[in-house]
Amino acid sequence: MTGVVLFDLDGVLLDSRDAHLATLAGVATTALGRRVTVADLPPGAATTPRVEVLSALGVPDPDELCELWWDVALATAAGTRLFPGVLEGLMALKDLGAATGLVTLQTRPRLSWLLPPAVLDLLDVTICREDAEPKPAPDGIFLALARLAAGPHDAVFVGDTLTDRAAAFEAAVAFTGAGWGYAGPDALAAAGCPVLTDPAQIGPGLLDLVPAGRAPQRVSAAAV
Repeated sequence: MTGVVLFDLDGVLLDSRDAHLATLAGVATTALGRRVTVADLPPGAATTPRVEVLSALGVPDPDELCELWWDVALATAAGTRLFPGVLEGLMALKDLGAATGLVTLQTRPRLSWLLPPAVLDLLDVTICREDAEPKPAPDGIFLALARLAAGPHDAVFVGDTLTDRAAAFEAAVAFTGAGWGYAGPDALAAAGCPVLTDPAQIGPGLLDLVPAGRAPQRVSAAAV
């Protein structure tokens, strides 16, 4: 195995920002009985936990209502698509013998309608919300590595938020930020993260960030 490249899903492999915001507005509209548009969402809604966003809008029992309505609203929201170059980059990694995996807050049933089969077939492991304590806890990364029989020094994690960065740090895994994602390049860079600027950078170049061959150590994002 050449190395392990783990990815967050939303904002890294999948362009889902518009669909996510539309889903928030749709759940709020149904709960409140009045039209809520994306423009009505509070600032930072894309990177704020959905329960906090809905609570700020006055939605009662947002956790319970998301269990009822989130999947329906997300499945019918327009705008989810792979970022350009993702499929080709994953294929190139596999051609080199790298292991690839997903560590996401999405639930497993959603993967089949969020991602095309060609992408799912290229992922050696998928860790979803129901499999481990969600990020920023490192549990999902640890579980992915265990299933791949790999150690932290064998891997790099590509995420787009500081929550992803925190999970990678706690797992002692190298991290790089997807600047095209939810947090944006400035927030990632301000936290000392190395930042990719284009989804076309998903590919063999990520293996250069894998500290394989060195003794396992806690790797901060700034040190990658």
